[in-house]
Amino acid sequence: MSFTVHGLPVSQGIAIGHTHLVSHALLEVNHYQIAPRHLKAELDRFDNAIASVDGELLGLKTAASAAQPHNEVGAFIDLQRMMLADPALIEAARTKIKEHHYNAEWALVQQMESVVEQFRQIEDAYLRERQADVVQVVERLVKALLGNPGRLPPKRKDGHGTIIVAHDLSPADTIGFKDHIAGFITDIGGPTSHTAIVARNLGIPAIVGLRHIRDLLRADELIIVDGTRGIAIVDPDKSIIEEYQLRRAALELERSKLRRLRDTPAATLGGEIIQLLANISGPQDMAKIKEINADGVGLFRTEFLFIDRDTLPDEDEQYEVYRSVLKAASGKPVTARTFDIGADKSLVGDTQDEPNPALGLRAVRYSLTEPKVFLAQLRALLRASAHGKLQIMIPMLVHADEIEQTLTLIEKAKEELREEKIKFDENLPVGGMVEVPAAALALGMFVRRLDFLSIGTNDLIQYTLAVDRGNEAVVRLYDPLHPAVLKLISGTIQTAQRAELPVSVCGEMAGNPAYTWLLLGMGLRSFSMHPARILEIKRQILRADLAEITPKTQRILKLDEPARIHEAVEKLGA
Repeated sequence: MSFTVHGLPVSQGIAIGHTHLVSHALLEVNHYQIAPRHLKAELDRFDNAIASVDGELLGLKTAASAAQPHNEVGAFIDLQRMMLADPALIEAARTKIKEHHYNAEWALVQQMESVVEQFRQIEDAYLRERQADVVQVVERLVKALLGNPGRLPPKRKDGHGTIIVAHDLSPADTIGFKDHIAGFITDIGGPTSHTAIVARNLGIPAIVGLRHIRDLLRADELIIVDGTRGIAIVDPDKSIIEEYQLRRAALELERSKLRRLRDTPAATLGGEIIQLLANISGPQDMAKIKEINADGVGLFRTEFLFIDRDTLPDEDEQYEVYRSVLKAASGKPVTARTFDIGADKSLVGDTQDEPNPALGLRAVRYSLTEPKVFLAQLRALLRASAHGKLQIMIPMLVHADEIEQTLTLIEKAKEELREEKIKFDENLPVGGMVEVPAAALALGMFVRRLDFLSIGTNDLIQYTLAVDRGNEAVVRLYDPLHPAVLKLISGTIQTAQRAELPVSVCGEMAGNPAYTWLLLGMGLRSFSMHPARILEIKRQILRADLAEITPKTQRILKLDEPARIHEAVEKLGA
C-alpha cells in the first residue's frame, strides 16, 4: 500500500531506491551475568570490541579524507574515537563488568543511559544533540560484540539505489555508506544533527525527524526520498516513479546550468556587482572555493582547529593553517573569525559547568578570559597576514569594552612581532559580528571602532525570538522573516552604509535563494555562505532588478504581520 510521510528536509535532491533497514542493536541486548571464572574473557571481549571499532572509525576517516576532505566530518569521527577512551563511558562500563558481573553489552547500555541522562539536562540544543554521539558509539560497540557488522545489500538489477532507513545514523555510518546508497531517512535528527551535516557535505538526499519510520517500513520496499521538500513516498506506483524521475533529471539539468555560471560576474540587471563569499572550516575547503570561483572567504571558522583534540594548537600550527588558506585564496580576501568557543564547542580540558552555556562564557567573552590562548591566535593570524588579504572578525559582540580589549591584545601582538622583526599587515582590518539584538540596536559604539561588520543571522534570529532552532518542539517559531528580525537586519545594513562601513551577511539566510532579493532590497551587497549555495545565489542576483526590488522591500519592512510578510517575500522573488 502506498503512503506518504513528512519530515525535515536537510539535504536536497531526489533519490529512488529500495529500503535497507539498519538494525537498532541496542534493542537486541541480552541481560545476563558472567561467572567469576569467565570475567577475564569478558573483559578481553570488551577490549577487543573497542579496538575493532576504533580501527573501523580510523579507516573511515582516512577513506573520507582521501575522497573528500572536510574538517567537520573528520572532527565528528575524532569525537567518537575520543569517546572510546572516555572514562565516564568506557571505564565505568568496565567497572560494571568487574563488580556486578554484567555481560559487556548490558554494562555498556546501562552506562550509556546514565551518560545520556546527563546530556538531556543540558539546555543548549547543539550540546544536547551530542547525546546522539554517545548512543551511536555504544551502538557500534554493541554490534561489534554481537558480531553484526550490518553489511549493505549488493547492487540492484533494476537500477534503483539503496535507501538507508535508521533510527539514527552516526557520521561514520553515513560516510561508510556513501558509495553504495541513494539517500537517508531517519526517525530522529534536526538541521544541525551530524546526519544532516554529513549528508549535505556528501550531496546525498536526506530527510530526518520522521519519528517511527524505522518501524513502519519493511526491508526492500521501493521508496522515493524528496530531500528538497521533506517527503518520502513508500511503494509509489509507476506514474509517481516516472514523475520523480523527470524531477530528478530536471534537478540535474539545473545543476549543470548552474555550473556554467562559474565565471560569470555576480551582477544585477542594472550592472551592480555583488560580492559572493564562502564560509569554510579549514584549508581543505579551499578546493571547493576555486571550483565555484567564489570571491573569497567571508567566514573562516577557526575554532575547528581547537575542538575535538587532546592538545591545543600552538601558534606555529595555527600560523601554518592560516597561511595555507591565504595562499590558496590567491589574493582574494579571507575573513577569519577568532575562535567561537563555548556554548556548543569546548576547549580541551575545559571543565566549566554553565547552566545556560548559549548565554554564558562563549565566543569573544571566552577569548578574553584566556588571554594567552587568544594572544597566540592573534599572533598567528597577524603572521599569516603577510601572505594574503586577511581580515580578523570578532564574534558575539555586545559591549564596546570587548572591542577595546581585543584591539589592545591585537596591538600587543603587533608590538611583539615588530620587536621580533616578523612581517605582518600593519593595516589589517578588524571587524565584528552582529548576532545579538543588543549589538544591532546599539551599533554606534561598534562602527566607531571597527572596519567592517558581518551579520550572523543564525544566532541573531535565535536570540531575537528566544527560539532554539534545534528544538523540535519550538522549531516552527524559528522565523527569519519575523518583523523584528527583519528590522534588526535592515537597520544594521543601513547604519553600516551611513558609516561607509562594509557589511555582509554570513548566516543561513545568505545562502537561501528565497531571501536573496529581500536582502538585496535592504541594501546588502556582500553575501557569505556554504560554497555549495553560491552558484544558486548568483543566478538569483543575475535576475535581480534593484530598481524594482528596493521599493517593494521597503514596503515589506513596514508590515508587522508575519503571514503578510511571507506572502510578500514569496511574490518578491516570483
